Formats: sequence, structure tokens, C-alpha cells
Amino acid sequence: MALGARFQRPMTLGVRGLVLDDQNRVLLVRHTYVSGFYLPGGGVESGETLMDALERELHEEANVLLDEPPELFGLYFNRRFSARDHVALYLVRSFRLTQPHVPDREIAEAGFFTLDALPADTTPATRARISEALEKAPISPYW
Repeated sequence: MALGARFQRPMTLGVRGLVLDDQNRVLLVRHTYVSGFYLPGGGVESGETLMDALERELHEEANVLLDEPPELFGLYFNRRFSARDHVALYLVRSFRLTQPHVPDREIAEAGFFTLDALPADTTPATRARISEALEKAPISPYW
């Protein structure tokens, strides 16, 4: 029965990091294959924990290494991606950069932005999560 449920109800899971530096600037990335700026993150691979995926994605996309465990802020249903996708959002305040990001095949740009000067093409979902976490906006259950 459990095996059948796996094929009938597969769920996808993603993770994103709201990374804040000591000046309260937020880290955003711009991908090469989709327009707009996003919080860094991606899919949780088979056999990975949420934390493993977050650490991997932050390092791959922006050369960020965690110094302390981040805070789980929320779990969201991403109905725009699929009827079974969920995204975990973590607040990251203790980290270090191993080196500046160099554009590659996946990430065209990674940088820190002040809340009042986010790039114009920051996605609505990214703006909403930032507002929820940092400006005490009502928290949506949807990504």
C-alpha cells in the first residue's frame, strides 16, 4: 500500500534561504534559465534532509557556508509549481562567504540588497516571503 501511495501521491519538496548579512541586506540570486531575482535554494534530493539541501544550495548558488543552524521560518504550498510541491523557508543570519560568486551556467548573479532597493524584477513570491519574515506581514500558506 505504501509503495502504491508513493506513485499516486508523489510530493516534491524544496528549500530556500532568506540570508541576511550584518547590514540586514538580503541575498538574492538571478538564474540563467528564468527571469527575476529569487531567494537562493532548490529541490531536496532523495536521501537529503532539509538542512543538507539548504547547505548544498546556498554553497552552490552563492558560496555561502552556514556558521550556525538557521531558523525554520515556514513551510509553504507552492501550487504554481505543482499540486504537490512544498517549500521550506529558513532564516539565515550566521554565515560566511567563501568567495564572491562568479557567474556560471546556473546562477548569473548573486548579491546582497537592501530592503528598500530590491531589484525591480524580484519575484512577487520572493517579495512576499521577505515581507512576512522581516516586516511582519501576514504569513500566507502559499508560496
